[in-house]
Amino acid sequence: MVALLLPNTVDFVVVLFAAWRLGAVVTPVNPALTEPEVRHQLGDADAMVVVTAEPSPLAGAVTVAELAAGPEDTAAPKTDADTLALLIYTSGSTGRPKGVMLDHANLAAMAGMMIGAARLSETDHSLLILPLFHVNGIVVGVLSPLLAGGQVTVAGRFRAETFFDQVATVRPTCFSAVPAIYAMLTELPDTASPDTSSVRFAACGAAPMPPALIERFERRYGIPILEGYGLSEGTCASTTNPLDGPRKPGTVGLPLPGQQVAVMDPQGRIMPAGATGEVVVRGPNVMRGYLGRPEETARTLVDGWLHTGDVGRLDEDGYLILVDRIKDMIIRGGENIYPKEIETVLGDHPDVLEAAVVGAADERLGEVPVAFVALRTGATADTGDLLEHCRTRLARFKVPTGITLVDRLPRNPVGKTDKPALRARTADVTTAFTTAG
Repeated sequence: MVALLLPNTVDFVVVLFAAWRLGAVVTPVNPALTEPEVRHQLGDADAMVVVTAEPSPLAGAVTVAELAAGPEDTAAPKTDADTLALLIYTSGSTGRPKGVMLDHANLAAMAGMMIGAARLSETDHSLLILPLFHVNGIVVGVLSPLLAGGQVTVAGRFRAETFFDQVATVRPTCFSAVPAIYAMLTELPDTASPDTSSVRFAACGAAPMPPALIERFERRYGIPILEGYGLSEGTCASTTNPLDGPRKPGTVGLPLPGQQVAVMDPQGRIMPAGATGEVVVRGPNVMRGYLGRPEETARTLVDGWLHTGDVGRLDEDGYLILVDRIKDMIIRGGENIYPKEIETVLGDHPDVLEAAVVGAADERLGEVPVAFVALRTGATADTGDLLEHCRTRLARFKVPTGITLVDRLPRNPVGKTDKPALRARTADVTTAFTTAG
């Protein structure tokens, strides 16, 4: 197992391909994670090598420069379709990140679907602005255009004020982003009038994109947005609005060729068009399972169907409309945040009796996490203390933007925390504590 703790650079892609050529499995690590979070992922994955940009005290760490200085090896590749390729970490209902196992067959299937849906060819040029520790960045941003014979430019850290300068220089035909990025681009000064004539389309995923935002972006920049839906367990994408044919804002499009997308009731029965239920997916892109978590794998993969935990419905034309999430995941500017992980960290503070985290609407980022905390009798901690406690244990994007102290958390009739009641209160939460972006 090779862990890549690297920023968005060409080095990441080169090391990724080199590791695969040797038959190794790769687990990308978010550079924004705190040291405890990094060590958890490395330990859970049993990573033997950690590739870093700079020297690191982590066990098995080796820098890109050290790898480049080593001897060249032109041995034949040691992979086949069933070889495990990627271990992508995503949080779950337990609040602890878990490894999604994707093999080379999953990646090849997903890339083939994207090539077909987007009509990618040797004339295409992808401008990569999403992080490479996400499966979207790897599969949509890199693998698909390269396997189609095209090229990729790794843009590095996204900055709205310089993005269109990169577009003018690179002349890409496509890029993929999240709603928060499109929102930032629409907020650029009116004097910005970039040349976007090279761009055939832009993809959007990770969170639902408001139809009004799609309309503003397309009207201003003349780039069609293909909004889609997927998850790491499905190797990135399962639906997309078509490049040719009707695009329906407010939906996440049609199933990709080779995949089945359906809506099920709690008894596992397929629901008709218009009925609401859990979104399920079936196809060669579906993960092998969760590393070391057979019970969770068995709950998620049932009779060949991947149970997404998302609620939706299919319209009369087969377009998927997302209604809500069964799981309480918060999507903050494209970053997935699971409340249980934050609740666990808050619960570790000696003054905290219990904590609940919910998503609050945010105009720029879509959602942000806010916390409600009940303190123990005699506790002296204030919201500042609790936020500092979170900052030392969580990546910046996971830290709550506001904490409200309450006497007790509301309960529903069966004794569980009443999160809908807390969500109704989020408009009253002061969010001046952090400005992470």
